[in-house]
Amino acid sequence: MIDFRRPLSRRATLALGAGIGIAPLLRPQAGRTQTAAAPIMTRPIPRTGEPLPVVGCGTAIIFDIGGEPQPRKERADVIRTLVAGGGKLIDTAPSYGRAESVLGDLLTELELRDRIFLATKVRVAAHADTIAEMQQSLKKLRTDRVDAMQLHNVRDANQDLAVLREWKAQGRCRYIGITSSFDRDYAAVEAVLRRQKPDFFQIDYSLNDRNAEARLIPAAAEVGAAVLTNLPFGRGKLFQAVRGRSLPDWAAEFDAASWGQFFLKFLLGHPTVTAVIPGTDKPEYMLDNLGAGRGRLPDAAMRRKMVAWYESL
Repeated sequence: MIDFRRPLSRRATLALGAGIGIAPLLRPQAGRTQTAAAPIMTRPIPRTGEPLPVVGCGTAIIFDIGGEPQPRKERADVIRTLVAGGGKLIDTAPSYGRAESVLGDLLTELELRDRIFLATKVRVAAHADTIAEMQQSLKKLRTDRVDAMQLHNVRDANQDLAVLREWKAQGRCRYIGITSSFDRDYAAVEAVLRRQKPDFFQIDYSLNDRNAEARLIPAAAEVGAAVLTNLPFGRGKLFQAVRGRSLPDWAAEFDAASWGQFFLKFLLGHPTVTAVIPGTDKPEYMLDNLGAGRGRLPDAAMRRKMVAWYESL
């Protein structure tokens, strides 16, 4: 995570440009409380009804690290905090550099694989190449199956999910899905979503990037796909917009105790969103993110108020 209380390093600046999840700017403020002992809420995966905790963790950039002990310890502590706090979803991809290998190593060392809902991705390619990449992901993750295998950044409206369905039938993954983070591909994404009806749909969505609301998220609801939101902090722009500001008093009405929770609860207030997947390399930020899955959530009227407030900044 990038900490905006310190000057940005070159690495932090590059990470910000790549759109990783940004840590909350502020610690929970005095007078704003949450029931820390309350369990994190879950939402059912529409296809099966399996409950999934609503806050997970992404690994882009943050888990693309080498073998240095301290960074690996920090990531291990993030995973421990996720699980201890009632979370289980971790999302990764072969395009995230060494993230799959690092994650596989840490889950093995921590003996936590059985407590993680593990999602990864495969890039569009020829049939044989697709299978080879998925097999390589399993090897890096040190597992014989993943919970969700997603077709990464769909661009072709005619794309099918036949290879992923084969893997699901073979028990190599329990769910299949598609992802996107680019508005220019939304028409193709919607076509594939409606025709292929995947189990999961992952899309960029945040308070300052609501373009998926008009068609894609409703389409996901229509086909019965679970919705994961990537880039939930708007490529860092949300934290930049509120830097130096205090939470509005009315944030207490939906139990937001930090800016990170404010932004994540906006997403979770949407009834179709199944889970959010902000990334972090600090366990204290993981704990803060998990707080977004506790307490009250903003209703439709409050979410409109949040939008109007943000647009007035």
